[in-house]
Amino acid sequence: MSDVDEMPKRRFDPFGVRIHGRGGQGVVTAAELLSVAAFIDGLHAQAFPSFGSERMGAPIVAFCRISERMIRTREPISFPHALIIQDVTLIHQLDIFNGVNLEGYVLVNTSRTFDELGLGEFIERFDRTRVMTLPATEIAVENIGRPVANAPLLAGFAAISSEVSLDAVKESISRRFRGATAANNIAAAQRAFDHVRNGLEQLRTAENLTNTSSKEGEDA
Repeated sequence: MSDVDEMPKRRFDPFGVRIHGRGGQGVVTAAELLSVAAFIDGLHAQAFPSFGSERMGAPIVAFCRISERMIRTREPISFPHALIIQDVTLIHQLDIFNGVNLEGYVLVNTSRTFDELGLGEFIERFDRTRVMTLPATEIAVENIGRPVANAPLLAGFAAISSEVSLDAVKESISRRFRGATAANNIAAAQRAFDHVRNGLEQLRTAENLTNTSSKEGEDA
């Protein structure tokens, strides 16, 4: 059963997600899985790819809208509330951050930090608890046996945004895949969700310690 009843009130409606990757990485599948997860959580959703080349390795963009109401627009999402970047090599090749809402979310598939990616200054413009790197490919290889990062990235998105529930992501995966493939993708999703939630907890703890130290300094 989905934990949708425990999800917080949504800040944006409709909520737009833009997913960047390359042909062959499951970008369109990721958008479709996310839309199904939203349906499972009782929301309206649509998923669709951008037009253009879908050849292996070519940059691909897919979109997902999530709403509590019927979605009528079919336009590409120019001003997303969340970016999911499946292929980190795109960040300095394309203007993939164009239009992103600074009150939204950014999730990047990499084991490196934002500073190591040369994005430290840019990321400072966001709420630090809404931007995260996630070694989704490594998690996929270890749990699925293939570098297909969409399941862990969607679980990471659920963890950082609460726009969809982890239960719904798992159910979406089980509807798409069967047997060991489904089980392995679900295991990867759980691990990614835990990774992001642990990272968020560490950030909040560090932030609380900083605020406490600052207050003590003012009172001294």
